[in-house]
Formats: sequence, structure tokens, C-alpha cells
Amino acid sequence: MMLRGVAHGAKDTVTLVLARSHCCNPRLNFLSFRPEVTNGTFLFHSTYTTDIKSREENKKTIEDLHRLSVDIKKIRRVKEWVLFQEVTYVPEISSILRGMGADEPAVAGILERCPEAILCSPAEVNSQRALWQLVCPKEKQLIKLIEQFPDSFFTTGQHENQKANILLFQELGIKNNIITRFLTSAPNIFHNPAEKNKHMIETLQRNYLSLGGSDANMKIWILKLLSQNPFILLGTSSAIQENLEFLQRSDFTDHEVLQLLSKLKGFIFQLTPSTMQKSMLFSKNVFKCSDQEFKQLVLKCPALLYYSVPILEERLEGLLKEGVSLAQIRETPTVLELTTQIVQYRIKKLSALGYSIKSGNLENLNGTKKDFEASYGKIQSKKERPLFNPVAPLNIED
Repeated sequence: MMLRGVAHGAKDTVTLVLARSHCCNPRLNFLSFRPEVTNGTFLFHSTYTTDIKSREENKKTIEDLHRLSVDIKKIRRVKEWVLFQEVTYVPEISSILRGMGADEPAVAGILERCPEAILCSPAEVNSQRALWQLVCPKEKQLIKLIEQFPDSFFTTGQHENQKANILLFQELGIKNNIITRFLTSAPNIFHNPAEKNKHMIETLQRNYLSLGGSDANMKIWILKLLSQNPFILLGTSSAIQENLEFLQRSDFTDHEVLQLLSKLKGFIFQLTPSTMQKSMLFSKNVFKCSDQEFKQLVLKCPALLYYSVPILEERLEGLLKEGVSLAQIRETPTVLELTTQIVQYRIKKLSALGYSIKSGNLENLNGTKKDFEASYGKIQSKKERPLFNPVAPLNIED
């Protein structure tokens, strides 16, 4: 059964943009590229260097990098423009990193992965170091973070905003290890003025209470929400209001909307009423269910709201091609949270044990990798269990 007809015309996709800035100094805007399309190809123009072919590489930069055993060819392939800059700080940045405990291979690895680091002044890097030490005071741990996330660390500038946001999160009760994770995986939220982030947090709190949440649980709820999805702070309060009102117009009670907010981990605020409506209509047509029945499906599987029509279509078709029925999917809709590739891999593993997914329970496909391995292990041990225990004593009645 193909679903193309149902999805005809549905071209909207839900994109969660986890944008990471690779700019060493926003004031200089080293990586502010302006893409232009010519004959189907993108031409990137750096505002810092417009025509690097007409210039020569900075010989001193090349020599300094060679002395540190940095792979110059790798930099040329990925970010060649860095090598053409007149002012660089290779020895200075290397010295700071070594002073924090990085050995020579670690320094080389950091500069290969984030060549822009050599364009940051020592003063900026030391300021960034002091900021990160507010939540990660041990330098051994800090240098490991820089090795893993050099782009985030060398996104310097706006130190006042960064510091104010760190203090805001600490006052809110977010643990330092979580704030550290924000710094490495969501550095953009620290570029917001702290007042904007505070306003967004207060908006979320107000909505939580208006939907029936309790004062006693509000702090735990907001901390969990931010920990799961800090990118929610990049949104707007008006978008939050529009999406909540859409769900209420779709006959979800306040309590059910609150359930969805928790289950969706904040991703609902990165959607729009239009994309949610199209996904809902698609799923209703596929499962041929009433509004009330569909509402229960969504509460079981919020993926029916936040995945776009093309994604839902692809995953449904993948399951149907494997012999799974619509009735089975309707019974266990959370299977749609898995990609087609994961589903195929898991079905293949279960089939090798003689387990038929057509007549079996889709719950055995569900969950994280750890969940699946646990289910697989139970099925495997059941299959291998002997019919009787040959060493057990016989129970013989006199």
C-alpha cells in the first residue's frame, strides 16, 4: 500500500535548526558568507577575504602551524581562507592551550578542527576561558571540552551577554554540568541578551501555570524542558502562544496540551500551526479515525504532530513494505519515531531469531537502542531455553 496519494501536495518539512556559529569574533565577522548561485553552484564570498586566489598564504602562519605538526592540507581543504589572513596568533593560542594542559597532538587537533582559533586574540581567548571556568573550573575537564567542541569555545565575543546568561541559568537552578552542555551544543543561546532569555523563561512558566500546572512542580518542569531542548530560547513568545492556541482549537484539553509540551521536549515551539495541521490531516486520512481517536493517537505518539508529511509518509511506507499492517501501527504508533533504516535493521535481527513481525508485537521494535537490545535478548533467551532441565531432580511420588 502506497501513501503518495494521501500526501499529494504536502511539501512542508519541519526543520530543527541547531545553528552553530563558527565565527571567532562577531565584530570582524570572519565567516559572514554571502551565498550567490551561478549555474546551480554556490559561490561563497567572505566579507574578510573576497578573492583569496589573488593573494598569497601567510608564510609565517604556515611555518607556525608546521612547527605544531598541524595538517596544513586539511585546513586548505576545509577553511583555506584562514591561511590568507595577515594577522594570526598561532604561537599565542598554542601557548594558552598548553598552559591549560593540552599536549602537542591535542593542540594540533584543535587547530585542525577549528582553524579560526588562530584569528582570535589572546585577550579574547583568555576572557572566554574565564567565562567557561564559571561552570567548569577544573582545567583538565575544560581542555577536554575544548578538544571536543573547539568551534563553540572559539566563538568569542559578546562576553557580557554570555556571562549574564550563565548567571541567569545558575540563579534558575540549572546545574553547571548542564550549562556546560549548553555552551558546547547551543552556544547561540548565550548571544541572546539575558533579558530576552529571561522573558522567554517567564513566558513558558506563565503558560505552564495557565494550563493547570502547579507552582510546586513548575521549577522542575522548566529545568527539565530547558535541559532537553535549550534551543527553545531562540524562539519567540508569540510563536509559543500561536502553537498552544492551535492545540486548544484542535480540542486538546489544557491537561492534554500540558502532556504534549512535556512529551515533545519543547520541539513544539519550533513548529507552526500550518505544519502541524498538515501532519494531522495526513495521519487522520491514513488511519481513517475520528477526531477523538486521533487525539488519543497523538497523545501516545506526539511524532504525528512534529514530523512533516514526507517523513511520516516515508516511515509508514517502510513499515508497510516490511509486512506490518496499519492496524499494528495504529496500536503502537510510537514505532513511527524510528527511521526506516532502524526499523529495517531491527526487523532483520528479529527475523534471524525466527520472530515474525507480521504477527508479533511492534513493541519489540520500539524504544532506544538499549531498549531494543533488551527486548531482543529476551526473545533470544526464550528461543534458546531448553524444553526441560536435564540436571533438575525428578519429582517421583512414592
